Amino acid sequence: MLAVAEKFVSINGEGTRAGTLAVFVRFKKCNLHCSYCDTQWANYDDTPSTDYTPHELFQWIITQNIDNVTLTGGEPLLQKDIAELIDLLGEHHLSVEIETNGSIPLHRFSVLPHRPLFTMDYKLPSSGMENKMCTDNFALLESGDTVKFVVGSEGDLKKASEVIHKYSLTEKCHVYFSPVFGRIDTKEIVAFMIQHRLNKVRLQLQLHKFIWHPNQKGV
Repeated sequence: MLAVAEKFVSINGEGTRAGTLAVFVRFKKCNLHCSYCDTQWANYDDTPSTDYTPHELFQWIITQNIDNVTLTGGEPLLQKDIAELIDLLGEHHLSVEIETNGSIPLHRFSVLPHRPLFTMDYKLPSSGMENKMCTDNFALLESGDTVKFVVGSEGDLKKASEVIHKYSLTEKCHVYFSPVFGRIDTKEIVAFMIQHRLNKVRLQLQLHKFIWHPNQKGV
């Protein structure tokens, strides 16, 4: 079964598909507790949710007539039957993106017959969760995947730069900086990118937080 906290159609607010329509499925429960999490309400065992079989959820998704599917959370890869859902969607030529927090080993999912795109966080020091990161995942990333650094301080920027260079991330996949909403001036991020000549890193703001209220659900 799959525990769904909410499902809706909207635009992607970030990543390589920013601005494009997608079906979103948000699963409940997360194994991390980031200091800046903007979906904490979905992260707990007692979060209200609806249980679906992979086939039931697949049936709802295909009725939306949207090509892109974003599976998010919480942490979607904690769901026991998520691989079955991914393959059902892939078999029907839907493009699946997994938003994952960087702590879950990706190997099992990277070898699926219908491999999804991974948008994987690397949790920086201000998150309080950096020690949970599974850096072995970097070796599994491909050119369509993304590593996202959510930045809340100058120290975060410095650590992100170190990780990017250590693992040659810009040679493997897309790399984004995204500011913690309301915590860091985006001009500081741009200045850092210029100073360190981070040519292949992109700054991205979360579109949905400018279109709707920053805490609004279902968008």
